Amino acid sequence: MAALILPVVLAGGQGTRLWPMSRSTRPKQFLPLTGATSLFQATLQRVADTTRYLPPLVLTNADYRFLVAEQAQEVGVSLTAMLLEPVARNTAAAIAAAAVYGAKHFGPDVILHVLPSDHAVEADGGYWAAVDEAADAARAGRLVTFGIMPTAPETGYGYIEGGAPISGEVRAVARFVEKPLRPRAEEMLAAGGFYWNSGMFMLGAGTFIEECRRLAPATIEAVEASVERAMSDLDFVRIDAETFAKAPDISVDYAIFEKTDRAAVLPVSFAWSDLGSWDAVWKVSEKDAAQNVANGPVTISNTSRSLVVTEKAHVAIEGLDDVAVIASEDAIYVGRLSEAQKVGPMVKVLRNSVQTRELTETHRTSYRPWGGYSSILNGDRFQVKRLFVKPGKKLSLQRHHHRSEHWVVVRGTAEVTVDGKIAMLTENESIYLPLGCTHRLANPGKILLELIEVQTGSYLGEDDIIRIEDDFGRG
Repeated sequence: MAALILPVVLAGGQGTRLWPMSRSTRPKQFLPLTGATSLFQATLQRVADTTRYLPPLVLTNADYRFLVAEQAQEVGVSLTAMLLEPVARNTAAAIAAAAVYGAKHFGPDVILHVLPSDHAVEADGGYWAAVDEAADAARAGRLVTFGIMPTAPETGYGYIEGGAPISGEVRAVARFVEKPLRPRAEEMLAAGGFYWNSGMFMLGAGTFIEECRRLAPATIEAVEASVERAMSDLDFVRIDAETFAKAPDISVDYAIFEKTDRAAVLPVSFAWSDLGSWDAVWKVSEKDAAQNVANGPVTISNTSRSLVVTEKAHVAIEGLDDVAVIASEDAIYVGRLSEAQKVGPMVKVLRNSVQTRELTETHRTSYRPWGGYSSILNGDRFQVKRLFVKPGKKLSLQRHHHRSEHWVVVRGTAEVTVDGKIAMLTENESIYLPLGCTHRLANPGKILLELIEVQTGSYLGEDDIIRIEDDFGRG
């Protein structure tokens, strides 16, 4: 029986092409865009077969570490490890880090199945047959990329041209093609033998490291040093920042696959999308008779070929065609669905303005390892938030220099520590936290704890927190 495969899940991307739902603090891989689970969770579930896979290795950054841990726990998938990249260095360094870590813990012959965490994939029989064929080719020394059989002249994907047959359906890579203009995409589709570059790979850890030494020595030198100096932190592995930062910021295609003679492409036809735009979400979603997709409280009348997504506000659409209406808690995007690629330039405009930059970075609801909070009302020298704390969790022991707080319990039981004294509060009870006091909030109960927090003071930013003690290793 062949040795088990180590899944490598890349979960550090900060893309905002699905704004306003996707933002830098909670990007699309952690959102439930195509079902009840997030794209990241769906990826974990796809590699949960213990007869084929080892527990997955996740690469992400420190900002997402608790999201990754929580979402993995929610779907019951244990991880081999979570590698935290200290700085973004693109896919060459990320995959090299996975290869070095995998070779160290499972041997250089371990096969890595590299998967982006933000793609929608239909794992049917054809998918699993492709996985097994790619793994066999990787065991034979090939660096395999999965090429999606194109169904349209897409301009949002890179392409791979297949070359001479190697074994079965596996072919050599003739060349990579950058995202083309429409006429060139049409030419490639008509010619045949060109495939969408999926960003999914199957490769041997030792083979990939060897090719890095030959073709990308600066990358592997920096990565090996950074993994060697990595430090364990709770359930995370922190890659050394100083040495990792020396790795070139380059994709694995440019660094390795376009140069190596070991590259191979496996053409596949299973349903796949990188969900890089709202029209891509529409394409993979279930539609009504008028080809509309609705998610959330929506009323649609006399409308066709449209996508309407809303978190809370009820959205009503009348007499429109080919529109995307995306309503988050604090922002709304409206545009032509067929021109959804224009969301990216719009986000750049918002990010370049001081007045709107925050809309590209944070949601009104922010998630923390203990639960999270939603902003309800902001004013001069005051703000109101809804706090929610998971059963058995507690916030850091902390104090503030510039604000006092009032907490009112609306659901559950709160254990509140103020300057060493502990008080137990239940529904409709409140407590005052004076400026400068040392305090902590905990949920000792079995249900979610919800509070209304009223902050008053001269400065109300989240950085006015002095953490004295924290269960989650935050400074």
